Amino acid sequence: MDLALLRTFVTVHRAGSFTRAAALLGLSQPAVTSQIRTLERQLGRPLFLRQARGVTPTTIGDELAHKAAPHLDALVEIAETGLDDESSLRTLHLAGPPEFTAERALPALTELTGEDGQGFALRASFGNAEEVLEGLAAGHHDLAISTARPRGALLTATALCDEEHVLVAAPRWAEILGSGRQHPKGARALEALATVEGTRCPENVPLIKGAPELENVPVVEVHESLPFVSRYWASVFDCRPAAPGTVIVPDLRAVIACAAAGAGLAVLPRYLCAPALERGDVVALHDPAVPPLRTYFLVVRTGTLAMPHIARAHEWLLRAADVWC
Repeated sequence: MDLALLRTFVTVHRAGSFTRAAALLGLSQPAVTSQIRTLERQLGRPLFLRQARGVTPTTIGDELAHKAAPHLDALVEIAETGLDDESSLRTLHLAGPPEFTAERALPALTELTGEDGQGFALRASFGNAEEVLEGLAAGHHDLAISTARPRGALLTATALCDEEHVLVAAPRWAEILGSGRQHPKGARALEALATVEGTRCPENVPLIKGAPELENVPVVEVHESLPFVSRYWASVFDCRPAAPGTVIVPDLRAVIACAAAGAGLAVLPRYLCAPALERGDVVALHDPAVPPLRTYFLVVRTGTLAMPHIARAHEWLLRAADVWC
């Protein structure tokens, strides 16, 4: 049986689409279709069911993929190891969210770019979860960092780390909230908002379920949908935020700068706002017993960990992440 046909078959099986498989293989879609039909004729059985969108493997197709894929991946590993032995510099294409990639992943990976002559060149791209996963699936990236776990067989995800989210604002907002000046019911509100079971309120900032005392505080966010604030409110206060975004800027590093300047409250990853908290530029407005967390995933195209430079970067990031979050 022709190994080229099997390689095309496994790629289609993982991609779930002739079009996407063609892009990954550097072939035309008619060429991929022709190879699959040739393989089906040789086996005398259909391997895929054609759907309106993509293809679905038959039981025979699933069985063949299960048997063939590990061996094809092993052949790729042998070939790629041979390339590394010839000391050719490989390039790793990484994609992920701008802040996490810049603050965490890139500093870690740059340690490998020239190590002992076995390093690799590094190229980085930034984007949201949907963008980086689509780029990875299309073959534009080798490795992606995503806050969403991908579905399907084409991509394989490994949990990288969990980041803690913190509700912060400039110190003057904590003083205003602590004095009760932001809440229309004044002294009666302070008495009612004294504590929340299971939470601690730094700087005497009163908080209750629903957080009405925060309704008049401006919000700094990365998007009009308030993704960070909404997630925090749902997890901690069991409600939606009442205030709309006052400052919207699509970069968490700009969000922390605006919050420190007094623009309003923000919800930020602790790793990103920790220096500002230590300096006193911002303070935590709330300290829940169980803070909201968000998981990052390290994602590759299935089978590409057979390539030594991708496998090395993947392993390195997983080790580095032990102390990140």
